[in-house]
Order: sequence, then C-alpha cells, then structure tokens
Amino acid sequence: MQTDVLVVGGGLGGVAAALAALRTGRSVILTEEFDWLGGQLSSQAVPPDEHSWVEQFGVTASYRALRDGIRNYYRRHYPLTVASRADPHLNPGAGYVSKLCHEPRVAVAVLEEMLAPYRASRRLLVLQPYRPVSAETDGDRVTAVTVQHRDTEEQLTLTAPYILDATETGELLPLTGTEYVTGFEAQSETGEPSAPAEAQPLNMQAVSYCFAVDHVDGDQVGDKPANYAFWRNYQPEFWGDRLLSWTAPNPRTLETSRRSFTPNPDDDPLAVVADQRRTGGDTNLWTFRRIAARRHFVPGAYESDICLVNWPMIDYFEGPVIDVPDAAKHLAAAKELSQAVFYWLQTEAPRPDGGAGFSGLRLRGDLVGSADGLAQAPYIRESRRIKAAYTIVEQDLSVAVRGERGAVEYDDSVGIGMYRIDLHPSTGGDNYIDVASSPFRIPLGALLPQRVENLLPASKNLGTTHITNGCYRLHPVEWNIGEAAGLLASFCLDRGVGPHAVHATPALLAEFQEHLVAQGIELAWPAVAGY
Repeated sequence: MQTDVLVVGGGLGGVAAALAALRTGRSVILTEEFDWLGGQLSSQAVPPDEHSWVEQFGVTASYRALRDGIRNYYRRHYPLTVASRADPHLNPGAGYVSKLCHEPRVAVAVLEEMLAPYRASRRLLVLQPYRPVSAETDGDRVTAVTVQHRDTEEQLTLTAPYILDATETGELLPLTGTEYVTGFEAQSETGEPSAPAEAQPLNMQAVSYCFAVDHVDGDQVGDKPANYAFWRNYQPEFWGDRLLSWTAPNPRTLETSRRSFTPNPDDDPLAVVADQRRTGGDTNLWTFRRIAARRHFVPGAYESDICLVNWPMIDYFEGPVIDVPDAAKHLAAAKELSQAVFYWLQTEAPRPDGGAGFSGLRLRGDLVGSADGLAQAPYIRESRRIKAAYTIVEQDLSVAVRGERGAVEYDDSVGIGMYRIDLHPSTGGDNYIDVASSPFRIPLGALLPQRVENLLPASKNLGTTHITNGCYRLHPVEWNIGEAAGLLASFCLDRGVGPHAVHATPALLAEFQEHLVAQGIELAWPAVAGY
C-alpha cells in the first residue's frame, strides 16, 4: 500500500499528524495497535494533563477543537444539569488534575468525528489493530514499513515519501536503524543539573496500567490476585511505607505525605478549581482524577462518581519495558500491581471511619474498553528518543536555571508547551524528579533525526532527554509535536525539499512557520511565569 504520509501509531500525536497532513491535501495511512485511537487520552485512560492557561492560550487550534468537541459531546448526549450545561468551562469529572477530566470513550468518539470526513473520502485509511514489525531502508531513507495484525498476524507493507513514528515507545527507531537514546543521559553529555555522572540507558520512568472505578452498594469484592501477597508487602526504599498505602513521597518536596480517599464526597463540581500552579491536586485521590462527577448530571443518572486510578501506588518501576528481553514479563507484572492495588482498595485500605476496605468499589472496564477492567494499554511515560539535530536539555527551561529570563526562545519554534519537569520513580531506583519549568517552545531541530531524511518523530520520541521528556510528554504537547510533524511532511512534499533543508534555509523556515501560524499553531508565549 502506498500513500503520501504514513503515520505509524494512533495516539494523540499520530491523530494530530494525520489530521494536519489531511487538512493540507495529503493522503494518509494511519496505523494503531490497540482498539481505540487516542493513546494516553483513551486506550491508556489518562485524563488530560494540561497547563494553567489552557482555556486562554498555549495550545493549537486543533487541540482546542478536540477539547471543545469533548465538552459539546457531553452537552449533546449527557443528562447534564442546567447549570453544568451552561458552564463554558465544563469539567465533566470535576477532577483536580485538569480543567477537563472526562470518560475515555468520549475522547474516542470525538477523535473519530474529527477523522470521519477523511475516512469517507478514502484520503485516510486507518489500519487497526496493526503494529510495526519490520522496515526497509535505502541509505538515509526509510522506504517501507511492514505492519502486522494483532490477532490474525496478517502483514501489510506500507510505503510513503514521509514516515512518521507516532508509536508510544518509538518502535520505528530500531526497526529503521535510526539513531536513538533511552533512559538517563550522563551529565557530562548534557550538562543537566539533575543528570547522573554516567549514562543509564535502562533507567526509565515507571509504566502504569490505569483503571476506572465507581463505588456502589453491595459487596463487589472478587478473587484475590495471584501475586497479591508480594505487592501487599512491597516497600520501595524511598517510599516511607509500603507501596500499597495512603503514604507516598510528595513529588515536589520528596517529603513523605499522606493522601486521603473518600468515595463520592458531596462536593459541588462547579466549585472545583483545577490549577497546578496552586497544587498538584492529589491530596484526595478520589477527586484527583475523577472523570465523572455525579452532581454534574440530573439526579439518578449516575449511581456514583467515576474515579480514574492513576496514582503513585500503581507506578511499576521494577524493570524497563523498552529494549530488554523480558519486557513482556514486566508489563504483566505492571498489570498484577494494578490488580493488587484494586483488591487492596476493596479489602484492606484504611477508611476514615477506622475500618478497612471499600467493598463497594467496582471496576469499570466498560468505560476503558477492556474485559479485565484495566486500560487497554499501559501508560508509557518515556519513549525511545531520536538523536536529534537539537536536543532539548534541562537548562533550556528550568526555572532554577533560567529564572526571569524564561525558557530559551528557539528561533525555529514549531509550537509551545508547558508542564513541570515531572519524572516518576524510575527503574534505576530514583525517586521523583520534579523541577519547576518555564513555558517553553518546541524547536524544529528536535524533530529532525541527525541522519535519516524522511522519518519524523510525532510523539514522545523527539529530541528530549530523560529529564526534559518529563515536560514534553503531556497531552497538548504531544498533539503539537504530531501536528507539526504532519504539517512538515506535507510542506516538504509541496516544496520538493527535505526537512533538514527547511531547517537550514532561513527563507523556507520562515515560510513554514507562517504556514504553522495559519494552521492555528502558536509559536511563542505571552509574558507568563513558570511554576
């Protein structure tokens, strides 16, 4: 099969890349290995992690359209109260992690709406569920990628002038021989204040299998997981208690802190203020990532709030899942951990009344599209990353380093983003690394492999380090990366030039940046301070 732009991976970056190329007249093949498009927003079941100014500025026009589409989907189809329906900044879950917490299925529906006209015109072909298994190259160009059906093992060979790697773990990089890095770089290489003395390529952030729960009448407790005893007694050295407890390090201070958990508080969802400048929002784990607040809806519509469990205790950091022979074992163990956490919540978790266990907790696998109750896919925080023409480092955007100057103002900006450098515990035994960031730009140089000419990163696999990946990995930034990559591929096809030539030629770079702005991509921040 042949197309103009091949996008391998249907997460947020992949969908954004496909839409960008399609909007500019190109044909696209988009592949995805799981049942849902949307990656961390849907199959991984993670509500959006966004910056404090998201309702005003700091995201692309198409990402704003996605957010508006999610709110409008609720207004069109859900039995909202009059006051909630009228709220222009409706937060269906009234979660504290984000100004827009919602059920994953709604995101899938809206993404499919955005892609629907291109599917109908056959300019877009979505191959699902397919994953890449091999690739062909000719010198510094990728000529073909072979994908395999997850269930039937049927294989298809796909060709395109431009190939975008939007997989969650940078799967195309080893398949195509594109130079890449993993894990922690050495301080001698990057100069980063938070980097170790020596490189640690297998030291990667935790992965997590998220899940959704509600709390209803009756005893919902099921069978004890097979490996429950191990996880019940598991205690990382730096945790301050067992992993299965309400105790965990505070990511910003590393002091041991205690969370609370109160199912179905009778709070007013319209009074919730989600602003990570004030707080991380995780004091009460029920409302932290709540994706449905029952008081947003007419009485009786929901038996319970719905809570998305993406908490410190489900972070699996016993071993990496990239470039190791036992990756499948570690992914299975990450699932075991989440199953153990759920059983602990039902049976042993300390309650405010002095009792133990919340037996009314119920897994909502129907809301995440799985039979086992867990998200379809693991939440992958850290990918393989290209060796790029420019690598973004901690001192480019750290508030501690940059101060009032703000982040480095890259002249080759193709977008902007903002999030704290937020590294979860890692497979090398590191605790949280959490560093205040300045609102930052996305440099085109970070989207260009040093050698390969027609392969572009469209997800978390751009030229960041282990540290800066911590703030370039969130939902709106991934979307912007993918959108810029899709527009770059289309621009290069229109002009008959390569991505490196666009970067190296001032007139072409200026023209491309004008094109990005016309497509609704912001290239610089107004005067706002980091946090």
